[in-house]
Amino acid sequence: MTRHTKIVATLGPTSSDPATLERMVQAGIDVVRLNFSHGKAEDHINRAKQIREAAQLVGRTVGILGDLQGPKIRVGKFENGKVTLQKGASFILDAKCELGNATRVGLDYKDLPRDVQPGDVLLLDDGRLKLDVERVLGHEIFCKVKVGGELSNNKGINRQGGGLTAPALTAKDMEDIKTAALIGVDFVAVSFPKGAADMYMARQLLRAAGSSAMLIAKIERTEAVACLEDIMDASDGIMVARGDLAVEVGDAAVPALQKRMIRVARERNKLVITATQMMESMIHSPVPTRAEVSDVANAVLDGTDAVMLSAETASGEYPVEVVEAMARICLEAEKSAEVTMDRDFLDRVFTRIDQSIAMAAMWTAYHLKVKAIASLTQTGSTALWMSRLNSGVSVFALTPEMSARNQMTLYRGVYPLLMSQVHADRDVLLWEAEQILLEQGVVTYGDLIVLTIGEPIGASGGTNTMKIVRVGSTPRPGVV
Repeated sequence: MTRHTKIVATLGPTSSDPATLERMVQAGIDVVRLNFSHGKAEDHINRAKQIREAAQLVGRTVGILGDLQGPKIRVGKFENGKVTLQKGASFILDAKCELGNATRVGLDYKDLPRDVQPGDVLLLDDGRLKLDVERVLGHEIFCKVKVGGELSNNKGINRQGGGLTAPALTAKDMEDIKTAALIGVDFVAVSFPKGAADMYMARQLLRAAGSSAMLIAKIERTEAVACLEDIMDASDGIMVARGDLAVEVGDAAVPALQKRMIRVARERNKLVITATQMMESMIHSPVPTRAEVSDVANAVLDGTDAVMLSAETASGEYPVEVVEAMARICLEAEKSAEVTMDRDFLDRVFTRIDQSIAMAAMWTAYHLKVKAIASLTQTGSTALWMSRLNSGVSVFALTPEMSARNQMTLYRGVYPLLMSQVHADRDVLLWEAEQILLEQGVVTYGDLIVLTIGEPIGASGGTNTMKIVRVGSTPRPGVV
């Protein structure tokens, strides 16, 4: 329980049997990702049930993230499954073509001819192939192959520099939101949002479906970078989705954007997940490359809440080993991270009592070098504010709400624990919190800890008390 950075792992064919899932939970996954781009609703419902059973067997809390597919801006299918495009050859993207061949291919996104014009550059298959648009006639886009290669069924299309008008939420996404609500996912990720309006719509659909899941915006469009702060304000967190983002803005621009997004998210009290190809080589290798180790470590040092595995755990040959490797890298990076609590406070303004208590607890924990912080919370808001700063002290969030406990699995440096909070007496609850930390083995008698709680007991947003205690020094109060 000493690793602060959380690990998100995508479930798929190689990570869906109960034994493998149990080993992955033991290895350290904090959140599982259900990728709605693949599989049917029944598959996701079954996987969600399996992960909850595995988490219960291991005795850990694991959150569930449902990742919406978003608009399918892809080529269609080929007669023989694939073709090879030669540099300099002519090629047509045809919205009315049924089966493609060496000269043309259909489009899943039928409005693409209206979105492009001569001079545009289209990037296919994550930028591996490049087409120059020469002219557009009706439903046909006439292109010249700039960078050739093999093109197979249903590969993605991006326009260099962005600008495609496909809506972020498709009819399929709207149905998948209902499935996500039925499953009871803790987070929903929206693919390809262009602005805050997409996120507001997603939240309305989620709430209408009866879900209180947190909303994560995947930043993968050029337009999204331009209105990053607005999207953050409409969301609970973001995902630095480096794959499509790199295709649209250029791969060289992504590292600086990643650092900026992580910094801004933390400043605005939002969650941030860093994703895509973090341990790509471990799809087929039992060990990562040195470059991948550095990539994960740098994201940790930048302050990301979580690092994410995609194909590495969904279809890779070493789903357990890759989680173990990522956990090791996160731990080592955190050991070397500089704690700059005083500097982090300089530009912060606290406008709420509960936020002020959260910040006071972090300041006190850092300067007194306490062993742990225990936050008694209903919604997890106090724990979220604490997670935005690095005091070098772990935060244990004790809540009676199952949904809050599951959502806090994504908060950096926060470990959610279930606590009944059946008493209305503050001193009794604080004493019980102390006992839970003792039972978990995170503190021992004589350790100094910081406790936060709100009165009246059970009211959301009511954290208004901080207490510093030495473990074991307070006798059990009488239960009223």
